[in-house]
Amino acid sequence: MGHLKQAKVVMSLIAALSGLLLAARELAKAAPAAHGNQADSPAQVQSSLDFETYRTRIEPIFLKTREGGVRCYDCHSALPTRLRLERLSDGSSSWTEQQSRRNFSVVSKLVTPADPLKSRLLLHPLSPEVGGDPTHAGGKFWKSQDDPEWRLIADWVSKGFPSQQQSSPAAKKNTLDFDFFKSKVEPIFLKARPGHARCYSCHSQQGRAFYLEPIPPGSTSWTEEQSQRNFQSALQEVVPGDPIASRLLMHPLGPEAGGDPFHSGGRQFDSQNDPDWLVIAEWVRAGAVDPPALSKSALIYVTNSAGDTVDVIDSATNNVVQVIHGIELPHGVAFSPDGARVYISNESDNVLDVVDRVRGEILKKVTLSGRPNNIAITKDGGRVLVGIRSEPGVVDVIDTTSLTRVKSIPVDGGVHNVYITPDGKYAVSGSLESKAATVIDLQSERAIWEVKFDRSVRPMAFETNPDGSTRRIFVQLSRFNGFAVVDFARRAEVARIKFPDKSPGFGIAEGREGTPSHGIGVSPDGKSLWVNSTFANSVFAYSLPELRLIGSVELPEVHPLGRAPSGAVPEWITFTADSKVVYVSNSGAKSVTAIDISTLKIVALIPVGEVPKRLNTLVLH
Repeated sequence: MGHLKQAKVVMSLIAALSGLLLAARELAKAAPAAHGNQADSPAQVQSSLDFETYRTRIEPIFLKTREGGVRCYDCHSALPTRLRLERLSDGSSSWTEQQSRRNFSVVSKLVTPADPLKSRLLLHPLSPEVGGDPTHAGGKFWKSQDDPEWRLIADWVSKGFPSQQQSSPAAKKNTLDFDFFKSKVEPIFLKARPGHARCYSCHSQQGRAFYLEPIPPGSTSWTEEQSQRNFQSALQEVVPGDPIASRLLMHPLGPEAGGDPFHSGGRQFDSQNDPDWLVIAEWVRAGAVDPPALSKSALIYVTNSAGDTVDVIDSATNNVVQVIHGIELPHGVAFSPDGARVYISNESDNVLDVVDRVRGEILKKVTLSGRPNNIAITKDGGRVLVGIRSEPGVVDVIDTTSLTRVKSIPVDGGVHNVYITPDGKYAVSGSLESKAATVIDLQSERAIWEVKFDRSVRPMAFETNPDGSTRRIFVQLSRFNGFAVVDFARRAEVARIKFPDKSPGFGIAEGREGTPSHGIGVSPDGKSLWVNSTFANSVFAYSLPELRLIGSVELPEVHPLGRAPSGAVPEWITFTADSKVVYVSNSGAKSVTAIDISTLKIVALIPVGEVPKRLNTLVLH
């Protein structure tokens, strides 16, 4: 009878799983694509886990007989699931070493070394009440993370990291801030969204993986003790420091915006720009255990001009990997030559904030002579030049050793932008009021000549001669949908290039008639000039030195409810050092567009903070 009972249980499980065969096959086909962007290949992941521990302590768990007389092996050796175990040889009660190595390779793909709480092998058979996946066709045979088997596998996974011992899952979760959660994140779960039930309405029901405490009758919020329990439940749904890997953020996010394919509670967030999504992402991102692992190539800094944050994008992944807080109305950004310091002009406090690049902490606030706009740093890193917006017009000079303002250089009109020429010999400031570009000799720190225009001067970019000296300045002007060309040697404007007309026209609804073109840059290899157009909602590319139009790339549209689409309102441009990717800030769309220069194709749309404008690239060595 015992054998008959076991056979019936096995057959019932096989019947229950048979409906998943097609889905499993599709998942197997999709697996290479789904994992194609992972930092580690399967071979690298496998090598980071200990095979001997796996074979002697982990693998026997798959052969353990459980309630009903069924083993993991019975299903996972017969059905095409992600965990496909080798069939035992006839008459054998264990695998050969060769078979175990093949099992090891499969199992390794179901774990994240050093992170048990991101490992499917541990979450799929774990009860959802304690952080496991919602369902497992084979049953939930671990009721707690304290189960000896669960702890044994978790210990093996935790030690599976090639470079260093990682902190425990509990230590990682403790890095997230409870007060932030209670004051800013928790209210989101009670928020009524048009056409949606509240998160609370579903997640206060028993049996939910993410469980919220029932609010006491007559109350509109949780008690402190209940919030602590909600906090612990939320911790099981996030990966500190990594919003994109956090189920709490990705499960209710629309699939078109990168979220999970289905959420039974509906698409609570249509975009990663949703203010509530960004609040939760900020909470998760701030919980990174260690300083963010940054690319060895380039970081793109984005000042959010209507906020109090600066986002840092890793150009290798096109993800935000760091957020600098506490700088209200940040404007320009520049870097020390060694990359240790970040300098940011602060329009709210009229200071230059000096920031530790790794920690993201403000080291000092340097008082300026007036309200700052954009900034630049000399090639030797000894001076930061800050354009002062107020009349009569000066460029403040900040000594980077003493971190004090040592001089203010008079120029023609309040300064909107200031630049250092590529050879490091001159600074050039632009003024809206005086309609002038003023050239400053950096050796004498005096204005030596200027070019007058018929319109206000906005952003500029520089082209060099073969010897590195400045050949031309490309200047954007108010109320001109294009750019002017200044011959540096002749000290005069020599041409004006107008963009091709494109329809539909943008800019009117956005209130940007006076700024039809804002944002311009020359690629580091000197082969192309990129110029934004608000009216076209595009960025145009020109070859250098011919100034031949190569093409254009359309930027995202914003779709207000019940109104015609508006443009992204592009503001600034920067590049990777290898001239392969150009980045454009979309101030009207709270995002940055990354474009492949060779193909003129968008490769990423990166959500950032409020009204992103100035961009700059820090190359790490």
